Amino acid sequence: GRDGYVTLIANYQPLQDAYGGPNYFSMDPNALYEIHIDNNGDAKEDLSFQFRFKNQLAGGTGVALPIGDKNVAIPLIQAGPITNPGDANLNLQESYSLTVVRRDRRAGTAQAATHASTGATSFIKPVDNIGVKSIPDYAGYAARHIYTVSIPGCSTPAKVFVGQRQDAFAVNLGTIFDLVNAPVAVITDPALIGALPNTIGDKNVTTLALEVHKGCLTSGDDVIGGWTTASLRQARLLNGSPQSGHHASEKAGGAWVQVSRLGMPLVNEVVIGLKDKDKFNASQPKNDGQFADYVTNPTLPKLLEIALNLPNTSP
Repeated sequence: GRDGYVTLIANYQPLQDAYGGPNYFSMDPNALYEIHIDNNGDAKEDLSFQFRFKNQLAGGTGVALPIGDKNVAIPLIQAGPITNPGDANLNLQESYSLTVVRRDRRAGTAQAATHASTGATSFIKPVDNIGVKSIPDYAGYAARHIYTVSIPGCSTPAKVFVGQRQDAFAVNLGTIFDLVNAPVAVITDPALIGALPNTIGDKNVTTLALEVHKGCLTSGDDVIGGWTTASLRQARLLNGSPQSGHHASEKAGGAWVQVSRLGMPLVNEVVIGLKDKDKFNASQPKNDGQFADYVTNPTLPKLLEIALNLPNTSP
């Protein structure tokens, strides 16, 4: 029943394990996470969805328990079972805002997406999957954090979800990056696809997901381009004597600096040279001509020949 909708997904913080406590995997409140859409083929963003996060202690100071004649703050994220958004047992609550920017991501028109029913501009993120005693029904709990939102300039409501998900990618990381530590006959045998367990099949990621009608994304045809970025402030100041509170030891300011970029799968990982990875992460698609040699003269085939002791097929 969702014909005509496009699902945009940005994943951050990979390889999350269930034993990630007691802090788990909060998003950075000093970062800007973005999903960019180009709908006219010029490799420049025409629409950007910006996510900003807040990590707040319950009641501003956190959950405290009466110990003797004093109320003392607890050291954990949770003080009991969690079932609903904003549960009273949750000591640290993550929330986020969603801003829609048209044209240039920094100089364009920015407007807040709002809850379709309440008009709220802040949305609660579910806590990570701590375990069945803390969260007896994680699937049901997480589903209660799917929000129907109104996007400025779009007549059709969208949906948004931000939270921990099972990693949908499949790769045997250790084997692949250990100079492809497997016989060629095994790697090239279609009958053996899936013969070994996916080594990241039990890992999680933090997913930023948007379901938006194509009419809100396109400009005349049904072709769009998309990529994601993360940016940090240019300056960071650490307080050597922080006061009580969450993230009280750090102050960030200055212009946004892009530090991460992802679009086409594995380009940064196995196409871009190591010396240019930071440069690529800070760049925009409209400037990708500077990385053309990595595409027209890729090193990965040669690396595979070396790793697998294959005949030299280079011209």
